[in-house]
Amino acid sequence: MNQTAQELLKKLEQKTARIGVVGLGYVGMPLALEFAKAGFHVIGYDVDSRRIAEVNAGRSYIGDIKDAELAEQVNAGRLRASLPDDSIGTCDTISICVPTPLRKSKDPDMRYIVSATDEIAKRARKGQLIVLESTTYPGTTTEVVMPRIEAKGLKAGEDFFIAFSPERVDPGNPTFHTRNTPKVVGGYSDACRILSKALYSHAVDRVVIVSSPAAAEMVKLLENTFRSVNIGLVNEMAIMCRKLDCDVWEVIEAASTKPFGYMTFWPGPGLGGHCIPIDPHYLSWKLKTLNYNARFIEMAGEINSHMPDYVVELVGDALNDAGKSVKNARILILGVAYKKNVDDCRESPAIDVIELLRKRGATVSYTDPFVPHLHHEPVTMDGVAYDAATVAAADCVVVVTDHSAFDPEILTRHAKIVVDTRNMMKGRKAAGRVVRL
Repeated sequence: MNQTAQELLKKLEQKTARIGVVGLGYVGMPLALEFAKAGFHVIGYDVDSRRIAEVNAGRSYIGDIKDAELAEQVNAGRLRASLPDDSIGTCDTISICVPTPLRKSKDPDMRYIVSATDEIAKRARKGQLIVLESTTYPGTTTEVVMPRIEAKGLKAGEDFFIAFSPERVDPGNPTFHTRNTPKVVGGYSDACRILSKALYSHAVDRVVIVSSPAAAEMVKLLENTFRSVNIGLVNEMAIMCRKLDCDVWEVIEAASTKPFGYMTFWPGPGLGGHCIPIDPHYLSWKLKTLNYNARFIEMAGEINSHMPDYVVELVGDALNDAGKSVKNARILILGVAYKKNVDDCRESPAIDVIELLRKRGATVSYTDPFVPHLHHEPVTMDGVAYDAATVAAADCVVVVTDHSAFDPEILTRHAKIVVDTRNMMKGRKAAGRVVRL
């Protein structure tokens, strides 16, 4: 390594390096907190002034972070938040943790990465390590981020150092979090890899080095494509089992007893969260530019995106069997978060189910203890209480998210019709009709 790299390595080893984290969401905020806990001085950057105010007041807006642990680092002076400003230039390392959504055409929306990189490039200086964590297509680090920094007259691998390290955040996971989830890092050069490992070794228990940024970018896409394809398989299996008059949940449980050559996935009302519904399409888009069609990704995406429509079909059939129509039916959605016991509604299939039912003339309400107010276009509404009266008043209850706070006994005793997409009513005999996915 040259002298510039050696000086930065020394700062990292002695914990005198100033750490910058751009984007204080589900990825950036926990990462910034871990660096602060390790003893570094950390500045978190965000364009949302409300987030900045909350962090600096020691109040957490991330479900997995307690107010007390955040306040401890803020009060100790190890962590603060700011709008992007000239202090970026004082940071020795900068981790980019900004959103990477899809356009309606399912093309990558790179504006947040580009905007964050441009803010860094304005203040870029010799001796900085820049790590992209936002999930994206292979080549982004070296084709989008690196040239913008090099345009300042700095050479990658010599004057500044660059790497990609995919986030692996699973909101609400009680077992795995930032510290104990292995961190994959791919650096542009040997020095980039060494420095990246030195940085992240302070925040995570295990750092896994791969040969290049592109390899690290591909790791993340493989992880999420693997899940998307297998979820697509069991979702289609649920549809096939229904046509064959089989119980898909029974079939999967029995298959799960095989101790080798099988991994359990469960069907559901559709994909949710930021990763699985979106990330595989980044890979698919990239391959299309190389005249290759990623067929597994496309087929899984088609099946998974159809599941909210399938759920609405089940609702319509169940109501029809009861002599009712979807139009003017009172339908209660149980859970709008994309997974149990979190408040994260990003890409939640509940949004699609609500909108589809509304278009068919239903009167839709929802209950979710983690999401009292739902503001995700095109749906804006307030939640209702989950109790016997609310359930009894509905013509149909659709279980979209099976939060542990939901007592299935209330459904058992008071629901007229339950369309259960999460197997919440397993083994229960309800007073009304239960339709399981």
